[in-house]
Formats: sequence, structure tokens, C-alpha cells
Amino acid sequence: MRAAMLHAPGRVSVEQVRDPRIEQPTDAVVRVVAAGICGTDLRCYLGKPGPLQGPRCGHEFVGVVAHVGAAVRTVRPGQLVVAPFMFCDGECVRCTHGLQSSCPQGGMWSIAAGGAQAEGVRVPFADGTLVQVPFDENDERIPAVLTLADVMATGHHAIHAGGISRPATVAVIGDGAVGLCSVLAARRAGVERVFLLGRHEARLSIGRRFGLTDVVTVRGAEGEAQVIEATGGAGVDLVVDAVGEQDTVDTAMAICADGGAISLVGGPHSVVEPMARFLRNITVTGGLAPARAYLPALLDDVIAGDLDPSPVFDRVVDLAGIDLGYQAMANRQATKVLVKP
Repeated sequence: MRAAMLHAPGRVSVEQVRDPRIEQPTDAVVRVVAAGICGTDLRCYLGKPGPLQGPRCGHEFVGVVAHVGAAVRTVRPGQLVVAPFMFCDGECVRCTHGLQSSCPQGGMWSIAAGGAQAEGVRVPFADGTLVQVPFDENDERIPAVLTLADVMATGHHAIHAGGISRPATVAVIGDGAVGLCSVLAARRAGVERVFLLGRHEARLSIGRRFGLTDVVTVRGAEGEAQVIEATGGAGVDLVVDAVGEQDTVDTAMAICADGGAISLVGGPHSVVEPMARFLRNITVTGGLAPARAYLPALLDDVIAGDLDPSPVFDRVVDLAGIDLGYQAMANRQATKVLVKP
């Protein structure tokens, strides 16, 4: 089969690799219908520090089950399925407590299992990992379902991991797909005022569709001052950092209200947490989203027509042209790219 391979920063090619096959009785093999390029993939493509180093790429996919192992009970060949960005056994204490991203037998596609930017994927622990999607592979809702594999589940986690039952104000730092989905999740949770700190007009336009109420387009002290002034000097109840760099964590600290929460979902890179959070009773939360825990309810909302995060995909490429998708994201010409094998 064909699969995307990263050989060095800026060098993605599509090559022939061994077809995925059943290796354990709990495995399934899935033919990929749609995959995504994520900001985490992009860091690897740009040669920045992060969990992904290649050569296999991609951890978001929707597909059709091709084969199942003898022990698989919940999915069967021919069914459309979506997978979270990490596979999990579904049976350990962490999985049964809704923290599938900490499953000791689990792992992330492209690190502990094959990459999703390919024609097929072997899925360990199919029963614990895969979620059946009750329509066919040509349905127009496939892009919305694909967001649930990572960015929409992470945006949902960003809001609901904050420990505040219903924050009146939320600020989202970062206008990438996770930041935009955090805006959508905040509005779905009933948050009245949602700030988005971002600078790219095409992405801000998606944020407006998702319900943001305030836009801050400047960085650093000037942007922080705008948020503080807009909230009457109080700061916001919950800050979502969807970037994970030291300057964005500093901004989150500056605009968070005393007693509020900062939800770190951008995968912090070389970030030092300041003592100020202790002195101001600020809760730091977020973390690696247990997407598998959120998938069924989010999928129900997509099916019912109550949730559509698909606008975060603003470019589509086929697998052969995947390098163009990476380039578009690197050049800020696309928010998120959908890949069709």
C-alpha cells in the first residue's frame, strides 16, 4: 500500500510499504477513507521538537474495516469507523475511568503503530479503540467525524477539563484547529463571552462561525492589556492555551483571573510554569485529551446535526499530493488539511 513518509524536515514523500495485517487476535485492519494533517505533524515536518519524528505520518483517520482478528467483537468488515488519535485496550483501570490517553498498552498512531496518512492502518485493540459510524464512506459528514479523532475532542477537553462548571468568560490562545474547536466547545457549553487571540483572518472567520465574541489580534503585553481592559480588569475565568510555547503560557497567566484555570492542550514545549500560579490560586489543567472517552457523545451530536466542526478543514489533497498539504499548513495558507487516499 501507499503511505506518507517523512525522511527529513520539509521532505514528505509517498511510498510503497507493507500492507497492514492482523498480528494479534484483537487487531483490525482499516482501509483509510479520510485522514488529517495535524499541527503535531507539522512540528515534525518543520523540524521542531515534539513527540513525532517520522518516518510514518498521521494520527487522525476515518475508514472502513477490512479485516478483524478472531477476538474482535464490536466491529466487523464493511463498517465505517473513526479512531481516536491514540489506541487503547479499553479494559485497564485508566480506560474504564475515562483516561484512555494514559492506557499503559496504548499508544499514538505513527509512534507506536502505523501512520494514518496511508491507504490502510493496523488497529491494535480494535474493540477498545474503534467507534462505529452509522453511515457510509461517501457521506458529507465525514470531515466533521474526522475532527473528532483529535482536534474537536481536544477542544472539548480544553473546556471541560477546566474544573469550572460554567465559566462566564473564556479566552483561547491560538487560532489553529484546536483553538477554533475550543471556541466551538466553549459556546456549546454555554459560555457567554469567548475571546480568540489569533492573527490570521481566514481562521478568525472560522472562529466567528463557531461563535467567538471578541478578537484580539496583537500579541504580548498589548494583547494582554486588551483582554484585561475588556473584562473590567478581572481577567477571564478559563484560558485555553492551544499553542504550548513559553510566550503563550505567559499570556495565559497574565489574562487569567485569580482563582481561574488555564487549560494547556497545545502540547507544552520547554515551558516553565511560574510560581505566580500558586500565589494566585490558578488551576493548571488540560493535558493529553482522552479522545476515545468523548467520541461517542460527540459523534451522536454530529449525527443529530448539532455539531459541525468541519470548517476547520479548508483544504483537501489526495495522498499523492500530501506534500502540498504540509506546505500549505507551513505557509499558513490552510488551517487544517484533509487527505483522501
